Amino acid sequence: MPMDSGSPRADAEADFLRVRRQQRMASLGHRLTGRDGRALSLSEVLDALGHRGERAIGVQVIGLDKIVGSVDKVRDFDPEFRPTSGRSRFRWERIAEAVRRGQALPPIDVYRVGDQYFVRDGHHRVSVLRALGETVVDAEVTVVATAIEPPPIGGRRDLAAAELHRIFLERVPLDRLARREVVCADAWNYPGLAEMVEAWSARLMFREQTVLTASHAACRWYAEEFTPVVTMLRDIGLVDPDEGDGDAYLRAAHQRYSLVRAHVWTEEVFDGLRDAR
Repeated sequence: MPMDSGSPRADAEADFLRVRRQQRMASLGHRLTGRDGRALSLSEVLDALGHRGERAIGVQVIGLDKIVGSVDKVRDFDPEFRPTSGRSRFRWERIAEAVRRGQALPPIDVYRVGDQYFVRDGHHRVSVLRALGETVVDAEVTVVATAIEPPPIGGRRDLAAAELHRIFLERVPLDRLARREVVCADAWNYPGLAEMVEAWSARLMFREQTVLTASHAACRWYAEEFTPVVTMLRDIGLVDPDEGDGDAYLRAAHQRYSLVRAHVWTEEVFDGLRDAR
């Protein structure tokens, strides 16, 4: 906790002025670097990840550093939950004074997405507790289920990547095991990978003179195409440490067509891929 002068009221006023100075400096840095200075919105996160339901789990002790956004007050607080204006100064200072006097605060109300939280009620309590150096808070928690496993969300750029991944899995409905393996480190590869899977599925159905559901086609692509190809790429050292298996497969498939002008995997293809490296 910051220095204590002996006057909780005066210290609370000083706390607010200190936090507002920090927010203004951070806002200047955001403008200079082109970053977004608003807290994350739960709605934009669920738009990216897909909303599949929710359930209340009661009061939990949660880390303040895991609170990354808000349900409806994204313009009132920055990503560090510092107030962006002086409009709520009296309320903020009243809470800060109560904390400095050792008074207990009621639990806040949050949604949990993955291991991160979004405030529904209690924004000022979060702001004050963080400003005073506290690390945990009691919270009524509602867990939100999403269409894809939530990644760590550090900013809106992460949301764009998550949305591309979600759309890929809507087009290529893999099972849970396959989802863990068909991953692109570069999220912008997902659209191209989806197109490649759909083209492979179309060729398969034409060859076998049958119609497959998207799920069945995705399952066969994973088992008959993706897994053996990536296994071979790994065996001959053609998967880079900084790429996912999805990136490696997509890159190899593009190179393959430039080498042999055919959708086949042969020793000639793998030799050509190895020589091209």
